Order: sequence, then C-alpha cells, then structure tokens
Amino acid sequence: MSVRTVTVRVNGVVRAEDAWDHTTLAEHLRTGLRLTGTHIGCGTGDCGACVVLLDGEPVCSCLVLAVQADGREVSTVEGVAGGGDLTGVQRALVEEHGLQCGFCTPGLVVRMAHAAGRGGSEADVLAGHLCRCTGYDGIRAALRKLSGGSGGDR
Repeated sequence: MSVRTVTVRVNGVVRAEDAWDHTTLAEHLRTGLRLTGTHIGCGTGDCGACVVLLDGEPVCSCLVLAVQADGREVSTVEGVAGGGDLTGVQRALVEEHGLQCGFCTPGLVVRMAHAAGRGGSEADVLAGHLCRCTGYDGIRAALRKLSGGSGGDR
C-alpha cells in the first residue's frame, strides 16, 4: 500500500491531500478534506447516502477510490446546497416532509439537484437510494413540486 497526493476540484476549489491507495472517495472527502456532508451508509453502493457528482454524474463515493478521482471534478452536498439559503431541492423536501432522520439526505439532495438540472425522472432520483424513514411519499411529492407538478396534499 502506498500514499499518493490526490488533487481534485471539489465544489469549485482545487484541493490536494494525501490518501492511501485503498481510501474511498467518501472517506477522503470526510477525513482528508473535512467535508463531512457526504455520509457513509452501507459501503456497498446500495443506500445512496454517499452520492456525489464526479465530473457531473452521480456516483456512490463509497465505490470510487480517491485516487480514481485525481484530476477530476467533485461536487458534494456542500457544493449543491445553498450555503445559507435553502435551494429549491431543499425547500421542496422540507415543505413536502421528504426527510426525517437526515442520514440519507445528502445523497438524495445531490441526486435531486442533478436530476432537476437535467430533467431527470423520479426513477433516476430514487434508483440506488434507500430511505428507511419517510416511506418515499414526501420525497415523491418534493420531486413533483420540483418538476412543476402538484406537490400533493401533504
């Protein structure tokens, strides 16, 4: 095993930090770069809590090695969040009761922001995302609200 310097543009800022060659991108973001918004849930790519955008596409950061992201662009929940004001995605989730414990929320917000920017479907957002708290009704209502459809009667 060896250590390499991994240089990534994270949320628009170039960052360089050493990482072991076996360190996942999720671990590197949280411990190496101290961006703790990305959560690590299952570690197998099934839950979606760790989703980030890698070169503009959603990936489970628990399945990508930090060294694989070297020289690439990463957007985390910190980057897609409003920085103080709620984004449309965050507001829709709050208004439609689409979150409860918050553990899966970072990955969901990243997926929803990506889908909203590209006209993605509900299936695009919910594929690979597991939420054990909400039952998905509020999440679906938030997605409808974002797409201009009825937010439901929640």
